[in-house]
Amino acid sequence: MSISLTDQDKLTLRTAAYGAVTLLSAADAAGSPHKVATDGSIALSSATGLVGHVLAENPKGAKLDSKSVAGIADQVLPALTAAMSLLKRQVPAEADNFRSTVFVAIEAATRAHKGEPSPTMAEMTRKITEALDAA
Repeated sequence: MSISLTDQDKLTLRTAAYGAVTLLSAADAAGSPHKVATDGSIALSSATGLVGHVLAENPKGAKLDSKSVAGIADQVLPALTAAMSLLKRQVPAEADNFRSTVFVAIEAATRAHKGEPSPTMAEMTRKITEALDAA
């Protein structure tokens, strides 16, 4: 059975996944935000299944260019919850795939640090996890 997602559904998934990496990068502004963004994005590009196909598409329409981390979070955290909800409804196995893909990206992004992630990154990771689990 072939699952078809709307363009808006795909945009939600891309905004959520790449937005989570963007939030972590912003949370590491005093450290290595470029390395965080690079490592997290590489992890997202390794996704498989329906989620992998969606994340591999050109992310047109995903605008995460707010002037503040709060503005980005206002877009991304609800998108994470919405992505999980829509996948749980339409393709439950892909909901698990999406969640684990985002967590691999978080882990890859936080490894940019030598040692423990900063308290700021740890808190952003908690917020991302909470948004994923809210669905």
